[in-house]
Amino acid sequence: MTAAHVTLCFLLRDDADGEQVLLGTKKTGFGRGKVVGVGGHVEAGETAVEAACREVMEEIHVEVRAADLIPAGTVDFIFPARPEWNMATTVYLTRTWHGVPSESEEIAPRWYPVARLPVESMWADAEHWLPAMISGRRIAVRVDLAPDNQNVADVHTVEWSGVD
Repeated sequence: MTAAHVTLCFLLRDDADGEQVLLGTKKTGFGRGKVVGVGGHVEAGETAVEAACREVMEEIHVEVRAADLIPAGTVDFIFPARPEWNMATTVYLTRTWHGVPSESEEIAPRWYPVARLPVESMWADAEHWLPAMISGRRIAVRVDLAPDNQNVADVHTVEWSGVD
């Protein structure tokens, strides 16, 4: 089965207390109730960069320009018990955007200290790759979920060449 191509974009800023990342509580659909990154499916005829920019606008109402996206790596999510959920994810970071992040029908955004990510409210895999990407490591990650589709069975990480 082919994995869905999706994208995630993490907005980063420096605060008096240190670096922060914008995450959001998912209000609808897949992952509802979890704290997640901003992103979604790459539409037909769209590049991952274009999808990241579109999804950020749709979900948190800010403009991110393609030139301001920093490629961070890839994460392939494998759901052995639900292969139709498999995802090939392209991850971006950005420190530049226009507008103020605000809530949409899908996401309630909130800034979190990078040093204290809300891992207890996120998908179980996030702590295995998100801090590394935020810190500047460029990696390709494969996450195999457990049969419960929630917990992590295995994580494999390699340095990322920047080629999908």
